[in-house]
Amino acid sequence: MARRKKGRDVSGWLVVDKPAGISSAAVVNKVKWAFDANKAGHAGTLDPEATGVLAVALGEATKTVPYVTDAMKAYRFTVRFGQATNTDDAEGEVIAESDLRPEDDQVRAALTAFVGEIMQVPPQFSAVKVGGERAYKLARDGEDLDLAARPLWVESLDLAARPDPDLAELQMVCGKGGYVRSIARDLGAALGCHAHVVALRRTWSGPFEAEDGITMEDLQSKAKSPELDDWLLPVETGLADLPELRCSAEGAARLRHGNAGMVLTSDAEYGDEAWASLDGKAVAIGIYKAGELHPSRVFNH
Repeated sequence: MARRKKGRDVSGWLVVDKPAGISSAAVVNKVKWAFDANKAGHAGTLDPEATGVLAVALGEATKTVPYVTDAMKAYRFTVRFGQATNTDDAEGEVIAESDLRPEDDQVRAALTAFVGEIMQVPPQFSAVKVGGERAYKLARDGEDLDLAARPLWVESLDLAARPDPDLAELQMVCGKGGYVRSIARDLGAALGCHAHVVALRRTWSGPFEAEDGITMEDLQSKAKSPELDDWLLPVETGLADLPELRCSAEGAARLRHGNAGMVLTSDAEYGDEAWASLDGKAVAIGIYKAGELHPSRVFNH
C-alpha cells in the first residue's frame, strides 16, 4: 500500500516577494510548512541575493509550473562597471578591474546587441549541469568550465537610471532561462570596462507581480491560519498563457479518466496545447483536435 503524503491537500499559487539572503528552495520549504501542504514547488529560481517574484505552486498547481516557468519575466537590476567577479555578482572575488567608465549613450548603444534572439553563456557559478554535476560545485572546486552558449529571447533591455559613473540600473524582459549575471558580464566585456551585478529584483513573472507578493514576515505571522489561505491564487492562474476550452460535465468525466473529451467553445487551433475547464475550474491540459481535448495532465480538485 502506498504511503499517504503528510500535510493538507491544498492547491493554488502563492506569490512571495522574496527577500535577499535566502534561497528559492528555502522559501518553498517555508511556504510548504506555513500551509501544512503535502506538495509544493516553484516556477523559476532566484539567486539567494536576488529579490522579487517567486511563484510557489501548491498541490494541483504544481502541474501548471512548466507554463509559468516558460512565461516572460521582467527584471530590474544594477550593474557595477569597472570590475569583473568570478560569480558575475557582488558575492564573488574580483578577477579583473578597469578605470574606464562608459557614457550613457555608449551603454544604450551596447544594449541593442542584447535584444532579440541572443546566445548566452551561463555564469561559471550556476545550476547548469556539466557531466552530471552542477556547475557551481565544480567552480567552487576551482575548475575553469567551458560552458556552452544557450539561446535566450530578450524582449527588451533598457537603461533605467544612472546613479553615478560606476553604476547603471537596467530593466529587462526576457524568456525562459535568462541569466541576468551573464548580461552584466557580457555588457562589461562589450564596453571594455568589465561589469557585474550588485542588485537584482524580478518585478513580474508571467501572471504574477512582485507588488502582490506576500513578505516572509507576513508568511511567518499568518502561518497555519485560515487567513493565509486568503493569499492563495487559483490553480488556473498558472494557465494564463494557454487557451481555455469549456467542456460539459460529460466531457470533464472523460478527461479526468484520461480520455479525449468534447469541448464546447474554443479559441484554440488544431494541434494547440490548451486546457479544459468546467465551471471555471481546470479539468485537464492537453492537445486540441477537432472539437476534443486529448489530455496529457489531469487535475484532481
